[in-house]
Amino acid sequence: MREPLLELQGLHKSFGALTVTEDVSLTVMPGEIHAVIGPNGAGKTTLIHQIGGTLRPDRGRVLFAGRDVTALPMERRARLGLARSFQITSIVPGFSALENVALAVQARSGSSFRFFRPARGEAALNGQALEALATVGLEGRAGVPAGAMSHGEKRQLELAIALATKPRLLLLDEPLAGAGPEETGRLIGILRSLRERFGILLVEHDMGAVFALADRISVLVYGRVIVTGTAGEVREHPEVRRAYLGEDELA
Repeated sequence: MREPLLELQGLHKSFGALTVTEDVSLTVMPGEIHAVIGPNGAGKTTLIHQIGGTLRPDRGRVLFAGRDVTALPMERRARLGLARSFQITSIVPGFSALENVALAVQARSGSSFRFFRPARGEAALNGQALEALATVGLEGRAGVPAGAMSHGEKRQLELAIALATKPRLLLLDEPLAGAGPEETGRLIGILRSLRERFGILLVEHDMGAVFALADRISVLVYGRVIVTGTAGEVREHPEVRRAYLGEDELA
């Protein structure tokens, strides 16, 4: 039996009297897309911070590839293969798409982000960066300044940056946010193509995309997972209908 790539065991986080995540447990298997959905204020962002390493839980454990990484900072988790994309794009607008991805390759190799010029000119970095760009369909846009790209292309670029770190798990925080219908369709296709190569934990508000992509879905409400199951199981769960999705959105 395969071991989970990511396992959350009873994560709990409070800020004063406010409990934001309460006893959250779930797993992501290799090659699986596991989506986390929930209304605004459900605790999704706090959960992502705990998985990514920018926030430490008050109790509970984060296991990655069988290793307890609960106390490790974000940089150490990234080196182990946990790559995160952010709800707001984190690209350098004045750099080309190629340069943005080459910087991620450089960071993975242990070099400092201060050395921008070598990242621009190093053939080995650029070769790996071009490979990541090709994976997300941006090989023809390598020389375009990131700031001049469309919103959807910036989302593709952010995925390429994550892929350049050679991840085992992609932690994606609303990768479709702000994308139009055509861009959304393109991004869904890219994520579907990545499924067999990586585990993916997907936080997303676009229910059509979630139901099209996710192997399993966990519904987070007021900091607690109220159900984990397939798209069909989540659609039919009465508490999910009451607490979040509503009858019309599930139709």
